Amino acid sequence: MNSMEDTMEQEEILEEEKIDKKKKKEKKNKFEEENLELKNKVSELEDKLIRTQAEMVNYRRRKDEETARLLEYSNEDIAKDLLPILDNFERAINMDNDNLEDEVSKFLEGFKIIHKGLKETLQKYEVIEINPIDEEFDPNYHNAVMTENNEAKADNIVTEVFQKGYMLKTRVIRPAMVKVNQNEKKVNEKKGDNNE
Repeated sequence: MNSMEDTMEQEEILEEEKIDKKKKKEKKNKFEEENLELKNKVSELEDKLIRTQAEMVNYRRRKDEETARLLEYSNEDIAKDLLPILDNFERAINMDNDNLEDEVSKFLEGFKIIHKGLKETLQKYEVIEINPIDEEFDPNYHNAVMTENNEAKADNIVTEVFQKGYMLKTRVIRPAMVKVNQNEKKVNEKKGDNNE
């Protein structure tokens, strides 16, 4: 009997070992699956982190560019407000000096000094004068308020500037108010072409 008991006991031990091996294998498989899942999650989180960091870098770059753009033209309103004052100074200093009394002439010299300082200050902040006399009319920089017919001058040329225009860096803050030459022959030719 002993041998039968021993055999049964050995079979039970073998069975338990098989079960233990099976359980160990299952645990190992489960750990490997969990490990794989965790690796995938880590990889996914790393990707999200990289994307988030890239988005943050792009956001900062866009904000920096926007801030730089805003700062570049931050003086525009001040420049626009100063332009009428500059116009008035120019009108005052363009008065006929010969017909003025000495007192008024001295004031005029003071105006000229103030005018010069104001222009230099505006230039320091990159406010550029648009004075397009004898240049071709460009609606991006000029506002035509009158036309004339002067066959001695080319067509579409600015013949007179009523009010100077100004730019802040590359942006027009006030177009020049101008008179433009429109030759009568060309105007009539255009009308004739339209009637046909």
